[in-house]
Parts: sequence; structure tokens; C-alpha cells
Amino acid sequence: MTAAVSYLFLQHYWWLLGSVLASLLVFLMFVQGGQTFILGLGRNDTEKTMIVNALGRKWEFTFTTLVTFGGAMFASFPLFYATSFGGAYWVWMAILFSFIVQAVAYEYRKKPANFLGTKTYDVFLLVNGLLGPLLIGTAVATFFTGSDFRLDEMNHVIWLSPWRGLEAVANPVNVVFGLMVLFLARVLGLLYLINTIDDESLYEKTKKKLMTNTIVFLVLFLVFVGWLIAAKGFAYDPDTKQVFMEPHKYLHNLLQMPVVLVILLVGVVLVLWGLFVSLFKGSKRGIWHTGIGTVLTVLALFLTVGYNHTAFYPSYADLQSSLTIENASSSYFTLKVMSWVSILVPFVLAYVWYAWKSINVEKITSEEVTSASETHIY
Repeated sequence: MTAAVSYLFLQHYWWLLGSVLASLLVFLMFVQGGQTFILGLGRNDTEKTMIVNALGRKWEFTFTTLVTFGGAMFASFPLFYATSFGGAYWVWMAILFSFIVQAVAYEYRKKPANFLGTKTYDVFLLVNGLLGPLLIGTAVATFFTGSDFRLDEMNHVIWLSPWRGLEAVANPVNVVFGLMVLFLARVLGLLYLINTIDDESLYEKTKKKLMTNTIVFLVLFLVFVGWLIAAKGFAYDPDTKQVFMEPHKYLHNLLQMPVVLVILLVGVVLVLWGLFVSLFKGSKRGIWHTGIGTVLTVLALFLTVGYNHTAFYPSYADLQSSLTIENASSSYFTLKVMSWVSILVPFVLAYVWYAWKSINVEKITSEEVTSASETHIY
């Protein structure tokens, strides 16, 4: 295998790893989705505490995955990191702020001498629950719709909008995608609460919320898929590297990459099956079907926007400034060394799975949260 071919393989390999991390992040945002129900679903302080403690067991997984995703993209595709984080910084600052208030809320919500009061920290969790998925979803949508930047001859980022990324909300497709991620997080959050909390009254209320949020999510998902099939995409010529608009580009990608299409279809089926058994069969394990389906579906979308000669971070202001996995990646040597380190990933995932199972060995009950020491509950 030649160095050039090997370099292209490494670029595809690291886009795959980044896509896996992004997929896991979307799944783990069930924590954010669940937080949006603390004030509306919990009838009293005991029920609110059960919800917060169920989610509190997992909030660090989401935060760690977000940081890991950012680090992986910085190391493997530094030009993307510099362009997005350096140009659209108001979006990323808002996302970071929402996760900071989340960490503060879980740390101090039930601490003695909490002068702000528990309700204040519940509002912090609500802010993170709404802004986190919405802003991350809107930012990711620009992978398909483009952003308002250009690069000079030295690859310095020139962001043309003074809104620094917040202008993305002016595009209806971005808003639909952001709302879709938000309601997916809410659906996953409800499924997780059903699986984790042992309380019949809370279960019945959670199931009712699940129906309405599922309907909204499915409508938004169908709207986005319809747009994706019909949309022009940002393609580039593999020889000249020139970027151009290709009609039905993302549909072509799915048809020309049948493995990715199968991953997408299996993922969608699993999402729907998990929702079906939870709503109509009384199952409390729907989070696993829908969760795995979410990971597969998001993975397929990231591969669709990054593979098959597609610009994954396009510029609608200057097509030739658009970023691809070829022109935005680190050097061959850097990617090669990082690939050896990535061998440890399966061991890390195994540890995460072990920690997950250990933390969830017992379901949350009202007796547990009312009798536990204040130092052991959120």
C-alpha cells in the first residue's frame, strides 16, 4: 500500500472514529433530554429527586464524551477545529455555558447551606437540557447546509457574519435539525427514566409524555429526511479538489455506499421498535433498542456527510474554502501515530460499559432518595 493510499485510509479511519464519538454523544444526551422534564414531570420533591438522581448517575458520561469528541476532532482534523471553534465561537460558548451550569447544578443542588435554593439549580438543569441538544443539533446541521466563512491563502479563518455561528438559526433546515435532536434527546430521556426508576405513578406520567414527544420527533425527522433526499450537496472532484454543488448529493452518497444505507435503515428500524415496545407493549427496555438505533442512525448521517468526496464542513460564502476529510486533516505521521493509540479504544469502551452496569445495578426508588444521606444524592 502506497503512502498516499495509506494517508487517505487514515483520513477515512479518523472520520469514522469521530463519527462514532458523535453518535455516542447524541445517545448520551438522554441526560439533557431527561432534565427538561424535572419541573414538569416531578409532582413533588421526592419525584424530582428521583429524576435528578437517575440522570445524575450518567451526566458525566455525556460531558466526557463531548470533550473527547472535541479533542479527537482537534487532533485529527485541526483545520475544522480552528474554523468552527475559532469562527463560530458564540455557538460553542453558549454550548459550553450550558454544560457549565449543568455541572454546577449537579454538584450543589442538594448541598447544605445552598443559598440559591434547589429550584434555581433545577432551572440550570432545564437550561442545559434545552440549549445543549438544540445548539449542538443546529451546529451539526451546518455540515449539510454550510456556514458563512472563507479561508485566506494561509488558511486563516474569516467569519463573515458578526453573529459568529448564531446566524445558523436563520436557516429553517438548521432549526428543524436542532429541534429534531432536542426531541430525540427528550424521547431518549423518557425511555431512560422508564428503565431506571421503579415508581408506578411516575411511570404512567412518563409514558404519556413519551407519546407526545415521539410524535413531534418523528414529524421533524421525516421533514429532515425529505429535505436530505431532495437537497443539493457540497461535492468535490477527487482529482482537482474543486468543490461544487451536486443535485441530490446525499441521496447519491447513500445509494453509492450501500453499507452506510443499511446502517441507516437498521438504525431507524431499531429506533422505531424501541418506541413501539415502550408505548404499546409495556416494555421498560426500549432505551436499548432506541439507543442503539440512535447511534447507528447518527453514524450513518456523519458518514454520509464526510465520505464519498463530500465537503463535511462547507462554506456557502466561498465554495473553495469548504473543508473535506482530505484538506482538513492532520499530517500522515500524526494520524498514523494516533491510530496506534486508538487500539486502546475497545478497552476504554469496555470499562465504560462495566461502570454503566455497576452504577445501574439497582433502580431508583422513592425510599432510596428519602432515606439516603444528603451527601449521596443530587
